[in-house]
Amino acid sequence: LTQNPLLTDLYQLTMLQAYLEHDMAERAVFEFFVRRLPGSRGFLVAAGLEQVLTFLEQLRFEEEELEWVRSSGRFSNELVNALSTLRFTGDVDAMPEGTIFFANEPILRVTAPLPQAQLIETRLINILHFQTLIASKAARATLAAPGKSLIDFGLRRAHGAEAGLYAARAAYIAGFTGTSNVLASVQFGIPAFDTMGHSFIQAHDTEEEAFERFATVHRKNVTLLIDTYNVQAAARKIVALAPRLKADGITILAVRIDSGDLAEQSKIVRRLFDAAGLRDIGIFVSGNLDEIMLRELHAQRAPINGFGLGAHLDTSSDAPFLDCAYKIQEYNGRPRRKRSVGKETWPGRKQVYRQYARGLMAGDMLTNEDDVQDGEALIRPIMRNGRRMALPEKLDAMRERCAHELSTLPPRMRTLYNLAQYPVTVSPVLQELAKRMDEETSGAKQEEKTEKADSVY
Repeated sequence: LTQNPLLTDLYQLTMLQAYLEHDMAERAVFEFFVRRLPGSRGFLVAAGLEQVLTFLEQLRFEEEELEWVRSSGRFSNELVNALSTLRFTGDVDAMPEGTIFFANEPILRVTAPLPQAQLIETRLINILHFQTLIASKAARATLAAPGKSLIDFGLRRAHGAEAGLYAARAAYIAGFTGTSNVLASVQFGIPAFDTMGHSFIQAHDTEEEAFERFATVHRKNVTLLIDTYNVQAAARKIVALAPRLKADGITILAVRIDSGDLAEQSKIVRRLFDAAGLRDIGIFVSGNLDEIMLRELHAQRAPINGFGLGAHLDTSSDAPFLDCAYKIQEYNGRPRRKRSVGKETWPGRKQVYRQYARGLMAGDMLTNEDDVQDGEALIRPIMRNGRRMALPEKLDAMRERCAHELSTLPPRMRTLYNLAQYPVTVSPVLQELAKRMDEETSGAKQEEKTEKADSVY
């Protein structure tokens, strides 16, 4: 389903037919960027490039899809014939996954014949938007709980199966330790983690029986859920059970608390365990957590070793969408610029240069591709003539990149509140190009108005 080329907006196909009939197949340049950051975000994390590349490599219309185009009554036989041999033969330049970026900075550029570059718009946005959205949310949790274990628990609340898979992947890139999502672990190699559900406890007559049975079955991975009835009472049962299990060669790794006052309860449980000499048993908590709650628990010095984040993470609940776009910037060798109010674009092929001061990000420069500036060029060649330039990057490399990027954020950018504005400068060269294009467009409009006025008289 996700590779089906009909997973697109209808107007992509109607535009393709118009391009075909007017022989518009010269090379076009499109760029994906975010116009403005959500109010609760000081930065974003690029993610989803690998899935975009796979989509482009496998792009083709099979007979079943061609039959729909043919029988819809909307399109010509010429378009059907063109689609039957369509493959992506263009170039891709992009910021590697895990790179931090800001508003109006393109994270991906496609250079291809206009029909190809146009057709891929919807699915490309769909992939990049969601993973970038979740990676950016997850990065905030990583900053809020440094050194803690963070597990993606969000599959059951995600907006569909693909969203659950991609959320686990994006969160791992942004620094999460692992996921409860089995298929995400299989497909992406993300470490899988589990505990137990309340139903397991309730299916037994006593908590003690449930704890012991679970521990004897999963001898090397024992995390016990202790909030089904009463946290303190369950913790005391753990204190009594732990020596018996230890004698049988079983070590309790952690307990999980999923409800209530997590800070207070974790402190009580920690005191009970420490008094009994069970200092190695960790405390893991979950229950509708987000990065704000993680920061509050940290401020309260809650003795918590790890967190499970679900619904708020996989839906990016505080910022559920990005104002992103994939817009044409050049066609047939000429730069293009959109001037719609509030949706203006910077014309031409662009590059982003990042400068550092004392090892920290100091500012970015947005400029034309051929206007070389000081600093690190963030957009890199990825695909040429429809073929990758290197083997797929490993997920752990993306994760390491993101960790490094987060470590280079200025302290004012790492906060969850009172977000500072990061300096992104538009180069004089790019500003001059935009100004010249605006003057040309305005001049053309003025000539058109003059011609209409003359025709009246």
